[in-house]
Amino acid sequence: MSAAKTDFNDRLLSLGLARVAEQAALASASLVGRGDEKAADQAAVNAMREQLNLLDIAGVVVIGEGERDEAPMLYIGEEVGTGNGPGVDIALDPLEGTTLTAKDMPNALTVIAMGPRGSMLHAPDVYMDKLAVGPGLPEGVVNLDMSPRERVEALATAKGCKAADITVCILERPRHEAMIAEVRETGAAIRLITDGDVAGVMHCAESEVTGIDMYMGQGGAPEGVLAAAALKCMGGQIFGRLLFRNDDERGRAAKAGITDLDRVYARDEMVTADVIFAATGVTGGSLLPRIKREPGWVETTTLLMRSKTGSVRRMSYRTPTWPHDNT
Repeated sequence: MSAAKTDFNDRLLSLGLARVAEQAALASASLVGRGDEKAADQAAVNAMREQLNLLDIAGVVVIGEGERDEAPMLYIGEEVGTGNGPGVDIALDPLEGTTLTAKDMPNALTVIAMGPRGSMLHAPDVYMDKLAVGPGLPEGVVNLDMSPRERVEALATAKGCKAADITVCILERPRHEAMIAEVRETGAAIRLITDGDVAGVMHCAESEVTGIDMYMGQGGAPEGVLAAAALKCMGGQIFGRLLFRNDDERGRAAKAGITDLDRVYARDEMVTADVIFAATGVTGGSLLPRIKREPGWVETTTLLMRSKTGSVRRMSYRTPTWPHDNT
């Protein structure tokens, strides 16, 4: 049977995906707080690639470490896996929060999602205007055409609370200064993050744990697709609109087959079929604990999710640090 016709067996592949995220996290563990972003990222990339190539899949990286000429490994379009198995799309960020890792700040994760071939938006490496809320809310309760104030007020009404009870997560960047000011004028609280907007969006899905009700702002488009894959498993809504600053970026969109440059993508338009998603905590945070190191041992915690069943697992993995075969 050809790879293209082999069913995407999300149940069997999910544990393999968890191992990919785990090993990437373990590879970057010794570089936490060491101030070297590139070394931490490269270690995670190498480990993730090695583990992906052990899986019986015919995988194509659709969201990766940039274009082929910009990334030494796991570039967009790279083929991974043994080639024996289902054709799959892979979206990944081997180390989401390289700066967070280098500085030992919260919420650095290794992140990967997998779905059937053709199931994920091939987002070019440009900015995306994003807006996300958690599950259990009316569809379209907020949208990208609303002002920040209108979003906060609409969400507060839907939740039956005051604007002052809402907390919004926003990436701390100069481009967001007006947005931050407008949100604060409503009385809402803001949790500013320095990096890691996949984790920022995921926080919305577990607001009772994280305290975050909504995410908004401009960040990387590839991370938007990864966040959509996470919310497809966890529940919640995300909307994204690609932003183009120049002809080069518009050219990237054309290369990715995108013709409507003003389109707003909802979650199920960014990720059109059931997916599996894994994330392993590196520096720890509201979603996942940090990698624990003790004499002779290291321990990770991985979030493993399947959108088909809505299952969410938190898995601990403990392994000795003396020389051994961890494949």
